[in-house]
Amino acid sequence: MPRHPVAELRNVVLVGHGNAGKTSLADLMLFKAGETKKAGSTDDQTSTLDVDEDEKERHHSITSHLCHFEHNSARINLIDSPGMPDFMGYVIGALRAAETAIVTINAHVGIEVNTRRSFQHAGTRGLARFIVINKCDEANVDLPQLMDSIRRQFGSACVLMNVPVGCGADIRGIVDTVRLSDNVPEGTVMDPAEIHQMVIEAVAEADDELMAQYFEEGEISLDDIDRGVLKSVIAGTLIPVFCTAVKQDIGVAELMDGIAAYAPSPEQLMRHVTVDGEDLEIEPKLDGPLIGQIVKTRIDPYISKVSYIRLYSGTLKKDDRIHIVGESGTVKINQLLEFQGGERELVEEATAGNIVAVTKVDELHTGNTISDGSDRVSMPPIAFPRPMVGLAVEPKSQADQTKISTALHKMEEEDPSFRVHRDEQTHEMVMEGMSELHLKLIEKRLHDREKVDIVTHEPKVPYRETITGDVEGSYRHKKQSGGSGQFAEVHFRLSAFPDEVDPDEYFTKERFPHLRDYHLDETLKFCFVDRISGGSVPNQFIPAVEKGLREQMRRGVVAGYQVQNVVVELFDGKFHAVDSNETAFKAAAAHCFRDLFKQARPAILEPMVSLEITVPSDRISDITSDLNTRRGQLEGVEEIAGGFRTIRAKAPLANLMTYARTVSSLTGGQGSFTMDFSSYEYVPPNAYTTIVAAAANGRHSDSK
Repeated sequence: MPRHPVAELRNVVLVGHGNAGKTSLADLMLFKAGETKKAGSTDDQTSTLDVDEDEKERHHSITSHLCHFEHNSARINLIDSPGMPDFMGYVIGALRAAETAIVTINAHVGIEVNTRRSFQHAGTRGLARFIVINKCDEANVDLPQLMDSIRRQFGSACVLMNVPVGCGADIRGIVDTVRLSDNVPEGTVMDPAEIHQMVIEAVAEADDELMAQYFEEGEISLDDIDRGVLKSVIAGTLIPVFCTAVKQDIGVAELMDGIAAYAPSPEQLMRHVTVDGEDLEIEPKLDGPLIGQIVKTRIDPYISKVSYIRLYSGTLKKDDRIHIVGESGTVKINQLLEFQGGERELVEEATAGNIVAVTKVDELHTGNTISDGSDRVSMPPIAFPRPMVGLAVEPKSQADQTKISTALHKMEEEDPSFRVHRDEQTHEMVMEGMSELHLKLIEKRLHDREKVDIVTHEPKVPYRETITGDVEGSYRHKKQSGGSGQFAEVHFRLSAFPDEVDPDEYFTKERFPHLRDYHLDETLKFCFVDRISGGSVPNQFIPAVEKGLREQMRRGVVAGYQVQNVVVELFDGKFHAVDSNETAFKAAAAHCFRDLFKQARPAILEPMVSLEITVPSDRISDITSDLNTRRGQLEGVEEIAGGFRTIRAKAPLANLMTYARTVSSLTGGQGSFTMDFSSYEYVPPNAYTTIVAAAANGRHSDSK
């Protein structure tokens, strides 16, 4: 990796919806910069950037890929990110590595769901933004109408840097709107002079001196315009819009010029770091302290684990030892790699502002901050999207059983929006992703890469069991089969755990006569109360009583689900000097609890989740009507930019297991939602009957 002054670096990420032509655009820029012998194509699987087999098969990117080229004295590190909403996690990681996001729009289709999301994500993270209107050579392109839509949704800062001469099949070139020509070709679709005025106004808005010059002289020099455009892009008062037609090689060279001239370098748009709890800007000095962050992990079938590092300060050399912030010790960097799509090259060092890869360092994970030894410094965590769709997963065969955990862990390491966990309540292994398509791809990768086959089904809903009444009773466990036997007798009182009580004020001797001790489980809201007097149950057996209770609670009583919100008082019992033991008291406690639970008006609790659903305004009624069928409770609606609204609601998790599919269908793919656990609430009587009957038949049920 040749040393480039930080001022010459441009870190740029291509974002936007699928089929906008991002990968083709990157392939053509690589070719025009002399990095490849011909422009790669996703159509014939020759793209430099779509390197995975599943990407070649689908003709679109699934993960992000890094490449680089030089143009007009600038070193441009370009990240091509996937356009499908299912793979937004890779986009988020790529945004952390860049200073500029180029939001790519299909001129024929217009603004789509991931166009909007990518634009908002880049803005939230403080990045400079460009817009590329690609495929201007497609049929039925109405550029004035599309620009009107862009400015309505993304703001008046969006200004064309060039306009096509002709559109669709008649496109013949483009006209610069910054450096005006005296001769405007016939067929130019919009007035360059009118747009030039918009550029001048945006530039003047970001610079008081230029504003004064403009008012005094009525014009600004080209050099001042160039400096002003860059300053405006950094300030966010100008979002340059470029028109391209990749298949015709129109507008791409001008876009490359724009990136070199107007995309900020790492020293012009500095990132922030936390030092001793204080938020500070990082100066990207080559001789500064080493600060970097892992922005992507890839499990390569040939070179094992690859960790991509964005360096914000300092210089990293081959064979250096680095410190992972928050961990002990250091790890050695044996190899430094520079990637050009799927091709890699060994380098001796990487400097501040660049993106480099290291291999076979198992301790590194996406989001880690690295330093040269200090724990005082840390980069902000990367907020990846929360996966919304879950499937329970099992190995298909005994051979797969031994490999499944390792294989799923590799997928989780590589994909920041894929998670695997074992549900402690249902005892299922559950994998979660952004969509059904996302999880299908994971399943295929497990088969192709790891040779592991799985069986999937909808995960069980983690219902809970509880009681609504009070009851007292006893149980005697007596077993004699020759020799020493088993004997234990316990007397319990069961009651519902009241909501929001202060334990110290509630568990008193006035309320619980002869109270000796109580053990509170705040998570399950279960309390075991010891009220034994006179030694009717010896002290050494009381822990066995509580253990028997907890084991029975985990197994459930009426439907096989974990019990919660119950107070159990042990107030009497009997023992035998010879035959009593811990096993006997465990058994007696479990039997007594089970019998009394059935008499105490049992109920089923269901998990409720809070929803925030963002949809086009004209689809609000469709979403709210659907929520009503799912026993959803509407809590509010908020209008947001771009003709969208956010609905806040609460609904049973059981009725949302395939909700991602529904939202996509009802909104034409433009809707999105987040879902977080809210509380446990009683299921309706008809749902209780269904759940208990399903448990009796040996299967789980979802309430409706």
